[in-house]
Amino acid sequence: MYRTILLAYDGSLEGRLALREGARLAQLCAARVVLLAVVDPAEDFVPLAGGIAGVYIQPEIADRTDDVQAILDEGSARLDRMGITAEARLERGEPVDRITAVAKQVAADLVVVGHHKRGMVARWLIGSVAASLTDSLECSLLIARMEIPDQDLAVNTAPTPA
Repeated sequence: MYRTILLAYDGSLEGRLALREGARLAQLCAARVVLLAVVDPAEDFVPLAGGIAGVYIQPEIADRTDDVQAILDEGSARLDRMGITAEARLERGEPVDRITAVAKQVAADLVVVGHHKRGMVARWLIGSVAASLTDSLECSLLIARMEIPDQDLAVNTAPTPA
């Protein structure tokens, strides 16, 4: 059914659930897996104290590339333990744009993301990556929330009896 699955991974609890669910689908479909982590430049700015007498201090720029690379490495290690060899990609840019572009580049049939619960005001202010992906992707999108037991992720891909 799915030939190439793109797993967008951020290292969060929700991201780990999505990684496991996407990994299980990849096992069942014998799909190629691309693991993607995105460095969002908007998160690199660390605001400093406000201005004094009309003089403003320029925000400090913190490069999160090493942190996101560590998250990507951790996700790759998790997939390896599940018997899945994934192509790991680190991208820099706005997450929706990068996920959409990489999905197109790798000809993904499915993109798997986690769901981060937010209130209505936070969704309005920040937006929803999943909602934006729904509008921008040319393939299927899975917003994964299911907990997949360890025994279902064993290298043996036969489904567990109900």
